[in-house]
Amino acid sequence: MRDEIKTKLVGFFILLCGVPLWAQYADALSEYRKGNYLAAVEICQKEIAENQDNIESHVVICWSFLKLGRYTEAAEYASAVARKARYDVRVIEILGEIDYFQGRNSTALQYFQEYVNLAPEGQRIDMVYYYMGEIYIRLGRFRHADIAISTALHYVPNSAHWWARIGYIREMLGENREALRAYNQALELNASLTDARRGQERLRSTLTQ
Repeated sequence: MRDEIKTKLVGFFILLCGVPLWAQYADALSEYRKGNYLAAVEICQKEIAENQDNIESHVVICWSFLKLGRYTEAAEYASAVARKARYDVRVIEILGEIDYFQGRNSTALQYFQEYVNLAPEGQRIDMVYYYMGEIYIRLGRFRHADIAISTALHYVPNSAHWWARIGYIREMLGENREALRAYNQALELNASLTDARRGQERLRSTLTQ
């Protein structure tokens, strides 16, 4: 009888106050994970309108805008949440991604290095090392790029794209045999990967001359 009364009271509270914030957050995160980024944005915007200090909703809306390629909007929400949770590693990684996709290599690298220092085994550590590697490629610092993307592969060894990038990096370093091995590994994982196939053909031709 007591449990029945409790259930009715909870239901009555929800009818009065709407869906609890924790349930809304779960819905937004669920939509994000399913790839429904616009739906996640809509839920988060409602939550933030109700509570400007809702850190979780700021994080999910930033992730969603990043997936949508809407970097300016992601930056607006990231700036707002950074004032409240500057050392939340999720926020640091988001700020790094925004700068990465907008070509601000130096500041992106600073954020990613900060993430590594604060969360060496964080949930996004693989992507952080990958982005760092891509920045080093942009800067022509191929040895650093090799270290960064090799570290990313330590966490996700079955990424064909990352193996192809290692192949490219080692090709740029003049380490052709190692580059060919990396391209071969990429193609074992994904036989249709064009960059790896071209790299493999290019190096096979070079090494047989």
